[in-house]
Amino acid sequence: MATEQNIAHWFDISVADLARAQAFYETVLGVTMEPKEQGPVKMAWFRQHKGAPNCAGGLVQAPGKAPCRDGTLIYLHVGDVDATLAKVVAAGGKIAMPSASGDYGTVAHFEDSEGNVVGLYGDPKPAK
Repeated sequence: MATEQNIAHWFDISVADLARAQAFYETVLGVTMEPKEQGPVKMAWFRQHKGAPNCAGGLVQAPGKAPCRDGTLIYLHVGDVDATLAKVVAAGGKIAMPSASGDYGTVAHFEDSEGNVVGLYGDPKPAK
């Protein structure tokens, strides 16, 4: 019997300065990233949790890769979207779209240290 999986498996966030981007994401998300290298490609991976149904990914500095404001938008799952946006600003990023909440949860967009626009997603709050 096959295990159900999300269609998304991996994502790359292209960066111009890996050290700067890694420091930004570690500060904003409160995580430690794993540095990796493969030939001329330098990466820092978000830790993948065994058994978690979500996809994983990382930052990539490589020939032919460039940060982008207008490309595919990914959403990072966080506990508190507004608190994370405050960390984005404190770390030198910008709010690209303020948080908006609905039955689906809370979403927002930010511009990272490299110029990428990335989404944040927070679970819906339980009804009172």
